[in-house]
Amino acid sequence: MVTIKRSFSVTAISDAQPLAASELAHACGAGIEWVMQLVDVGIVQAHEGDTSGPPHEWRFQSAALQCALEARRLERDFGVGLDAAALIIDLEREVRRLKALVNAQAIHAR
Repeated sequence: MVTIKRSFSVTAISDAQPLAASELAHACGAGIEWVMQLVDVGIVQAHEGDTSGPPHEWRFQSAALQCALEARRLERDFGVGLDAAALIIDLEREVRRLKALVNAQAIHAR
């Protein structure tokens, strides 16, 4: 019988302890240059919008991780570029917002 041992590392993400750009890149299986591209196309924003410093000083909230993982999935599964991924992610957000608005209006109308 062969035993396979795996190790995992966990990083907490909170307002008090946002994710570093290198950690975001690692979580997505990418390099820091890819994270820079995510910021350039508007898929993610650095914590408090500060990208004036070098990328290794950038910090990201958990929502950025979710968007970055979605962008990575779109690249991998559908072969889209980051510009197209940004558009798709924006459209998905808008659809969710509109569905919530319609549901809220339906509940209010009862």
